[in-house]
Amino acid sequence: MKKFNFRKVLDGLTASSPGSASGTSTCPGGTTGVPAVGVTPRETEVQETLASENFQICKTVRHGFPYQPTALAFDPVQKIVAIGTRTGGVRILGRPGVDCYCQHDSEAAVLHLQFPINEGALVTACADDTLHLWNLRQKRPAILHSLKFNRERITFCHIPFQSKWLYVGTERGNTHVVNIESFILSGYIIMWNKAIELATKTHPGPVVHLSDSPRDEGKMLIGFESGTVVLWDLRTKKPDFRFYYDEAIHSISWHHEGKQFMCSHSDGSLTMWNLKNTAKPFQITFPHAKSQRDGKKPDPCKPILKVEYKTSRSSEPFIIFSGGLSYDKAGRRPSLTIMHGKSITVLEMDHPIVEFLTLCETPYPNEFQEPYAVVVLLEKDFIVVDLTQSHFPIFENPYPMDIHESPVTCTAYFADCPPELIPALYSVGAKHKKQGYSNKEWPVSGGTWTLGTQTYPEIIITGHADGSIKFWDGSAITLEMLYKLKTSKVFEKQKVGEGKQVAEIVEEDPYAIQMISWCPESRILCVTGISAHVILYRFSKHEATTEIVSLEVRLQNDVEDIITPEATENISPYTEPSQPITGSPRNVSPEGIKDSIPCLKVKSRPVRMPQGYQAELVIQLVWVDGEPPQQIASLALNSAYGLVAFGNSNGLAVVDFIQKTVLLSMGTIDLYGSSDPYPRQLRSPRRSKQLTAGLSELSDSPVSLELERCKSPTSDNVNGHCTSPTSQPCSTGKRVSATEGAKLNRWGPSRPPFRKVQSAACMEISLPASHTEVGYASRRAMLQQLHGISIYSQDEHHSTSYTWSEKESRDNSFSRSRSSSVSSIDKESKETITALYFMDSYGRKNDGTLSPCLWVGTSLGVVLVISLNLPSGEEQRQSEPVMVAPSGTVLMLKGAVLTFSSVDCAGGLIHPPYEVWRDPNSMDDNEKPRKRKLVTFSPSSSQDMGDYHFAVICSEKQAKVYSLPSQNCLYAHSITESSFVLRADVVTVCNSVCLACFCANGHIMTLSLPSLRPMLDVNYLPLTDMRIARTFCFTNGGQALFLSSPTEIQRITYSQEMCENLQDMLGELFTPVETPEAQNRGFLKGLFGGSGQTFDREELFGEAAAGKASRSLAQHIPGPGSMEGMKAAAGGVVGDLARARIALDERGQRLGELEERTAAMMGSAESFSKHAHELMLKCKDKKWYQL
Repeated sequence: MKKFNFRKVLDGLTASSPGSASGTSTCPGGTTGVPAVGVTPRETEVQETLASENFQICKTVRHGFPYQPTALAFDPVQKIVAIGTRTGGVRILGRPGVDCYCQHDSEAAVLHLQFPINEGALVTACADDTLHLWNLRQKRPAILHSLKFNRERITFCHIPFQSKWLYVGTERGNTHVVNIESFILSGYIIMWNKAIELATKTHPGPVVHLSDSPRDEGKMLIGFESGTVVLWDLRTKKPDFRFYYDEAIHSISWHHEGKQFMCSHSDGSLTMWNLKNTAKPFQITFPHAKSQRDGKKPDPCKPILKVEYKTSRSSEPFIIFSGGLSYDKAGRRPSLTIMHGKSITVLEMDHPIVEFLTLCETPYPNEFQEPYAVVVLLEKDFIVVDLTQSHFPIFENPYPMDIHESPVTCTAYFADCPPELIPALYSVGAKHKKQGYSNKEWPVSGGTWTLGTQTYPEIIITGHADGSIKFWDGSAITLEMLYKLKTSKVFEKQKVGEGKQVAEIVEEDPYAIQMISWCPESRILCVTGISAHVILYRFSKHEATTEIVSLEVRLQNDVEDIITPEATENISPYTEPSQPITGSPRNVSPEGIKDSIPCLKVKSRPVRMPQGYQAELVIQLVWVDGEPPQQIASLALNSAYGLVAFGNSNGLAVVDFIQKTVLLSMGTIDLYGSSDPYPRQLRSPRRSKQLTAGLSELSDSPVSLELERCKSPTSDNVNGHCTSPTSQPCSTGKRVSATEGAKLNRWGPSRPPFRKVQSAACMEISLPASHTEVGYASRRAMLQQLHGISIYSQDEHHSTSYTWSEKESRDNSFSRSRSSSVSSIDKESKETITALYFMDSYGRKNDGTLSPCLWVGTSLGVVLVISLNLPSGEEQRQSEPVMVAPSGTVLMLKGAVLTFSSVDCAGGLIHPPYEVWRDPNSMDDNEKPRKRKLVTFSPSSSQDMGDYHFAVICSEKQAKVYSLPSQNCLYAHSITESSFVLRADVVTVCNSVCLACFCANGHIMTLSLPSLRPMLDVNYLPLTDMRIARTFCFTNGGQALFLSSPTEIQRITYSQEMCENLQDMLGELFTPVETPEAQNRGFLKGLFGGSGQTFDREELFGEAAAGKASRSLAQHIPGPGSMEGMKAAAGGVVGDLARARIALDERGQRLGELEERTAAMMGSAESFSKHAHELMLKCKDKKWYQL
């Protein structure tokens, strides 16, 4: 705990900067811990409790569907499942709460997974031909051993039940044996030329199958891709049988008796083979081929990629396979076929099948399998089918595997929410759940998980490309969906055949969620969409049928419309701060120019709204003189004030959602009044011509106006960034076609009808030198890459229309550099509203009383304060207007403003006022609606202190703390010079407050408040994907999250306390479970059913019998979790002490065993002595002949 006392530090200095008639207070960058210029000569005591020891970064848990899955495995005794991915990740899942993510350092794709059953281990085979053994007997699995194959590629792996030997098939057709305890390669090798006949002239191909015979463990079935199958005798090292078929083999499955097996082939056929007749299969079936007459060969079908043949004691066997559909039906979805007796059931899937496994009651391969479920891994889903019911329903998945149901476009994270929120959301969400699931329990039920000691309500909100919003319960590092809201239901559906709506500005996903603002206390939700619309929702537990109020706001920046000196005579350089055009007629001029038209059409009829969130107000920006509305860049909501504010590159709008009126609609420059710190340069015809000519070199054909607007929520016209007042970023635009020539006359002979254009010099693209340091010139240039639509060309927009999911998969690691010549001429007056914050503050310098204010931050680093005059009483609030006016206060920072907050003089966070939730549709007693209950937080103050609280402001370059109402800059800290901040939030950690920042160079930093002391700076998360920048967010309690892939949410913590308690919060993957006993086969079955010989693999594969394998064949690499790795990591005195302790324990154990043996010998000797004495007494008085 550190105490800061600033007493008469800068005596004699004035409290405000000279010459600031408009109330502007500037603060040059100061060093951390030293007050900046402008501190009043008084005592300012702030007791800070946070220190660098309170912070540590680590990953906590990963939620969602494993991205790009490649492999699947299941342990039938432990009942856990493992999924491998293309990027080297492994997800291990058990009962809800048991969810573990592991990552191979090589990031090579995981091709095969094998569980040594009930051993608490996992074997992975990766695309770099390396085998890894993972230890699952700990909460954080670690690699014990690795084995790198140098000369052969791995194609198949198999571990027999209750065996420590792993069979490995290779691309060359050879089979190797690995001891999974030591991970050493055995000298026992089955060469491909020994397995096939000598007369065979062709290579049999890679090994595609390896398995033990259920009848005799000493026999191994080897399947080659070409169609050759060999039953190999491991003892004699010779093949017993060879089977040949003229179609390629994809998989093989045994009958449990070990007398026959089934193969799946590339022509869509299934063949059954009997060991008594190896010449040909005794049954060939084409399950999905059309029956042909006259003995003709069936039409070819798609390959059957995998088949499983499972028997049941009480019914016909199950034959389950994927693929095999006929080619004649184009566009058929991937399917899983279940053949049970004479019935054939085809289950069509929404995504391609990656792998499937049949879950059986017994792990023993020589018993009736009794299948009860099928686990199916799809490319984008994970389902389990119930085989015990005739209609084969699926189980309800307890994991959050549908995060990516529609691509995630934004996230919000709220920790320590009101405790009644989660039950309320769950109760309304449960009524909309799907029906028809299996009534059985989820079969993947392994592991153990208990609720941690430190738990508090956490809610995660995700916005999606289809306009849906999902609420998730994120408490105790779990994730469960609570409620889903579809914002598209507010708008009229587009009728089939109508084509694209007239005023639509995006071709794909017009309802995509852009930003989320939520007040947990009042349960009011406000969202913005990509079509420049804002929707406000209230939460109700009752159904309602109401009309949705719609407002239309006209935001434009007329400064750019001044293109000639003559035009200044008739056009004012500033927009009038008047009321917007609400409910204006939607018109299209004869020239085809759209004006006062919203992008989407709101439903005008009464709408029935179910329980949950119900739309109350829709606000839409409208087209202005043929130009589409700019996307919304910032959003703020305050339930106590009853106001919502939003801004974009044209200006700011404030709406009263209680009275459903627009209070303010003003251009950004008008907000300054006479306090504008920047000289605005008007656009000239010459500049317009230059930019238009430069742009014409980029494309040879026109691009539609709607596509020019199809941008990410954070593209350049939203988060415009200026490194200096005279250096403006490049703009995006398009070439004007000849058919649009008539439209040009509306703006003059030289100016195209687009607000932003782009010169060819701005299109300079280069790849970053590395993925850890992405060299973006500015935050704006980086954010242009967020959705993969920033470089406009003929090929992109005339050949393909990208959806959100396609944008996610595109390479977006480009950086954009700017030409100095372009910077010198591109001096626009565009200024984006980048941050908004409602709070009780002091609107003007040296104000004496607190009043509601709206703090506004812009892309030029300017902070403005808007004063709000609210009616005092509740009845007056319903009828009297709210007065909104700029206060004249202007503060300056370097870089675009990102966030605001307020801290009291004791260093505590001042929460903005809010309204307590009340049900708007409450039916209690048929009385009038309950009165509004407001909660306000006043800063702590004392009589001898002139300033009452601190305003914390963070931009993409620096952070500043101002004391209010004097507006003195107490502290200034330069966060980064070479990069820029992407996300900044004021959060509570360890009962104190800090500023958390995430930079584009991957650094995560925390600064104390109010002194802005750096306490954490770790290069933790390289910005290799723009998805991270779009979805990263901090929350209270030292937690944060981001979208690590299009389908997964990664949660991290930067709190030392949570890192220490994380081990207790994670689930156990391995639980001690007895392996079920094998069934009694009976005397006759044991006598005639199979080989009575015992099979000792150690005797065959051990070093004594098989010798050592060639060192050049594979290289053993000790893992960090193995004894060798631990010894190497320990080293030094600590390692010596540990080894000495182990040796001492072993010596003590041996001494104990020796003592026990000595005691046993002494007891035996005493017994012998006793018996000898009794015998002597018995015989001492007898003669020799009496004995």
